Amino acid sequence: MLQACLNGARSPREHHHLPVHPEQLAAAAAACTAAGATELHLHPKYPDGTDSVDPHVLAAALLAVRAAAPGVPVGVTTGAWTAPNPRDRITAIRGWTVLPDRAAVNWHEPGADDIARALLERGIAVEAGLRSGTDGPAHFRNAPAREQVLRILAEITDPTARGAATTARAHLTQIGPTRTPILLHGEAAGAWPVLALAAREGHDVRIGLEDTLQLPDGDIAPDNASLVTAALALIAQR
Repeated sequence: MLQACLNGARSPREHHHLPVHPEQLAAAAAACTAAGATELHLHPKYPDGTDSVDPHVLAAALLAVRAAAPGVPVGVTTGAWTAPNPRDRITAIRGWTVLPDRAAVNWHEPGADDIARALLERGIAVEAGLRSGTDGPAHFRNAPAREQVLRILAEITDPTARGAATTARAHLTQIGPTRTPILLHGEAAGAWPVLALAAREGHDVRIGLEDTLQLPDGDIAPDNASLVTAALALIAQR
């Protein structure tokens, strides 16, 4: 499984083709699925590029993306930066009128168990975000929803090409044995060695402007679809 992560918590100032508005997300989704992505992950945003879980913002993004990439599963974020108080995020989730297929919950953030419960109550699959260098894995081991999540997002925060794969192996050890599928991904220069490691070890992978702005050769990627194409070429070599 190759998930395209279209924008993340980035500002449009960081990349000239970072999709923010619904029509931009739709175009990116269509291009990425045409390039070979099988899932999509996006951060619905206000017009200024700020991430949001607001029902109206989320609905506009999901409707546009699903029209452009029909049948492709779409996930969103519930990160603390979208609304610092977990109760506000739960209220938003309960008010969603258009539902994503899945949503990522960061287990190092306060309120993760309650947010996961709110999602599951609405029939939305949960991706458990376990970030390296945090206590997320420890909290998740005791989570009521640990047997109900769709997958674990093993997120490697080491941004270096030299060290990210080593950090990833250590993080997988910290997560421990699990029957839950793992999507392993890195960021910045570390995105590509972590993707290569994930492909070798049979984990799900993702790539997109959320994780890195660079192609494997270090050049700036023109758009999300070019990153998907590069990822599939790298996977084919494994």
